[in-house]
Amino acid sequence: MKKDVKILMGALVLAAAFMSCGQSQSGQSQSAQVGEDADRFSFVAHAERNSIAVLLDGQPYTAYCYADSLKKPVLFPLRTKAGHFITRGWPVQPRANERTDHPHHVGLWFNYGDVNGLDFWNNSMAIPAEKRMGYGSIHHAAVNGTESNGNTGVLDVTKYWQGPQGDSLLKEDTRYVFQVDDEGNTSIVLDIKLTALTDVSLNDNKEGVLGIRLARELEHPSDEPAKFTDANGIVTEVAQANNDGVTGHYVSSEGIEGDDVWGTRAKWVTLNGTIEGEDVSLVILDHPENPGYPTYWHARGYGLFAANPLGQKALSDGKDVLNFKLGKDASTRFRYKILIHTGSMLDAAAINDQFSEFGGQS
Repeated sequence: MKKDVKILMGALVLAAAFMSCGQSQSGQSQSAQVGEDADRFSFVAHAERNSIAVLLDGQPYTAYCYADSLKKPVLFPLRTKAGHFITRGWPVQPRANERTDHPHHVGLWFNYGDVNGLDFWNNSMAIPAEKRMGYGSIHHAAVNGTESNGNTGVLDVTKYWQGPQGDSLLKEDTRYVFQVDDEGNTSIVLDIKLTALTDVSLNDNKEGVLGIRLARELEHPSDEPAKFTDANGIVTEVAQANNDGVTGHYVSSEGIEGDDVWGTRAKWVTLNGTIEGEDVSLVILDHPENPGYPTYWHARGYGLFAANPLGQKALSDGKDVLNFKLGKDASTRFRYKILIHTGSMLDAAAINDQFSEFGGQS
């Protein structure tokens, strides 16, 4: 009971921080009329809300949200071309029939569960005060620039990975590259440079590194008991989940499907499902030059879709070990591409084409 109260209080703080970060509670948006030469993406800073709105054709697409209460910057929410949410709203913008587990799962994020012994992944406002010395947080430092060029928009930012006493372990420079094709399907590339400000050990840990928390429709059907919100945001525990409209299904580049994707290596994984009649393929592409390639997948049927190249011992049941390290002033680079394709499901051949193009980029 005490744990549930702490999670609820943390969720209320997050909800207050997010009052405007996601722009709109409605999942539907109308595309603006644009000319062939128009810049499709635009960025609007809201310093008072700790956010930068990312607009596509003048309509909300996502937002870069960096309130300290989040413990790391995130992109939230993610939408399809029809405006349907593909990310869970709870705990920041709760919707009906959502799970209320893992309050640190918000939108799309990048962090890790063991950096010099500190847990960055699981940190949230729900962590009790007496345990906070074991957790790290990522703080937004600067917007280095934005670009808009036709079907592409770029947001370039700097962040610092800090210990509980404010000491910085890593500097993170990330370029978010947003693209839209002629059919309205979108993609997001994260190009991340981590620079060690001291000797850093990223010890093998299952909690990492690139994560997306999914809308209920993209979960795998499950009969296990769980806690869900109702239309008024009230949390109710149920003995058996209602799976109406729950359609998610993982498929990896190696042909592995469903919950069996967890703990396996693959160059990409697609999550297929349907949201209010709109067929969706949500794909994460690894990059061949990433540390630990091909990544292990920390993909759970309850709604966590994560790629983790650093947690090899934990995810391989001890068969592989990495324990990635960076000496002071050394740097490393991670690149991932997220495809949001709707109207039909992407097949393996189409995803392999996308992977080949992405993997060939320097």
